[in-house]
Amino acid sequence: MRIVCVHQGYELYGSDRSFIDSVAALREAWPQADIEVVLPREGPIAPPLRALARVTIAPLFILRRRGLGKLIATAPLRLPLALMRAIRRMRGADLVYVNTMMVVDYLVAARLFARKTVVHVHEIPDGAKLSVFRRLLNWTRAEAIFNSKATRASYALQTERPQHVLYNGIAVPQANDGDYDGTRPLRLLMLGRINRIKGQDLLIEALSLLPEEIARRLDVRIVGETFENDAAREQALHAAVRDAALEPVVRFEPFQADPAPLYRWADVVVVPSRLPEALGRVAIEAMAHRRPPLVARIGGLPEIVEHGVSGWIVPPNDARALAQTIETIVARPQNWRSFGAAARARFEATFAAPTIARQLQAIVRARLTGKTEQRAARDLARVS
Repeated sequence: MRIVCVHQGYELYGSDRSFIDSVAALREAWPQADIEVVLPREGPIAPPLRALARVTIAPLFILRRRGLGKLIATAPLRLPLALMRAIRRMRGADLVYVNTMMVVDYLVAARLFARKTVVHVHEIPDGAKLSVFRRLLNWTRAEAIFNSKATRASYALQTERPQHVLYNGIAVPQANDGDYDGTRPLRLLMLGRINRIKGQDLLIEALSLLPEEIARRLDVRIVGETFENDAAREQALHAAVRDAALEPVVRFEPFQADPAPLYRWADVVVVPSRLPEALGRVAIEAMAHRRPPLVARIGGLPEIVEHGVSGWIVPPNDARALAQTIETIVARPQNWRSFGAAARARFEATFAAPTIARQLQAIVRARLTGKTEQRAARDLARVS
C-alpha cells in the first residue's frame, strides 16, 4: 500500500509536530506501507519524519500571506507545473493525506482523487482568505478532518459531506506539580511563532498595565521567532518592552525544538491570541505538563480550557482583562492550586495521543476500505 502525506511546513512548531504525530499514527496502523512525506524544503521537521517514512523535498504551491503578490504573479507559470507534479504523485497512491489548506496544488488536484484523499484542516484564516479556503475545500470533494469544532464551523461544509472533528493528540509526558505559592516571581511562559495572530504585543501591553508591585513579581519568557526572519516585527516587540520599562521582567528567547523544559519551568502558560486559533496546541501541551493555560476566548481555545477549573479564559484583544487576570493569578495562588491537576486530567481524557491516533486510524481505514459514512462513524465511536 502506498500513502502520500503532504505538509506545508518545515519547522517544529505546533502544526509541524501535529503532522509528525499523524504520520506516526499511519505508520503504526500500516507498518508495511510505503509512506511518502512531501515537504517544501529541508528543516527541523525532516529528521523525525525520516524515522517514520520516505521524505521527498519538492516544490509546492503554498498560499502564504507573505509574498502573496509574487505568488499570484507567477501562478500562470508555476501552478500548472505544480498541478502536474501533484497529479502524478496522487495517481499512484492508495491514500493521500493533505495536512493543510495552504497547499493549493494538492487541493486542486484532489478533485480528481476525492475518493482516496483526506484533508486535515488546521487553519481558520480571516477575511477573503477564509472565503478562498472554503471554496477550495468544497472543490476537492474530499473527506475533511477539522482539528476543532470552531474550525469545522468556520468552513460550514454541507452536512452530507464526510467530515470529522479530531483534536490534535499530544504524547503523554512525565509531569510534576507546580510549586508557586507567591513567595517567588510567577513564571509566565508564552510560546509560539511571533506573528500578528499569536498576540505577543497584546501580552506586553497587558504587562504594561499591571501595578508596579505586581509586575515585579513576574518572570516572563516569550519564546519563538518570526517566519523567515521578519526583523521589523521582532524589533517592535523589543521596543515595546523597553518603552514600558519591562526589561527586568520580560526576556525573549529563540525557538526551541523541544519545549518540554519550558513547560516544566513555567507556572502558567499564556495564549492571548488576537485572531482565531484553530485549536491551540500550546495550551494542550501546557495541560499535559500540569500547567494551567490562560487563553483568549477565540477560535478553538475555549474548547480546550474549562474556565476556573483547569485554566482561565479572557475576552480576546482585551489587554486590560488579560492584565486583571494575571494580577489575580499572581496575588492569589491559593485560588488555583488545583488547576494543574485538573488540567492534566482533562488532557488525559480528551487530548492524549493514543486516543487521537486510534481515531485518525479509524477514519483512514474507513476511507481505504470504502465504508459508508455510517459505518465509519460507528468505527470512530468505538475507539473514541
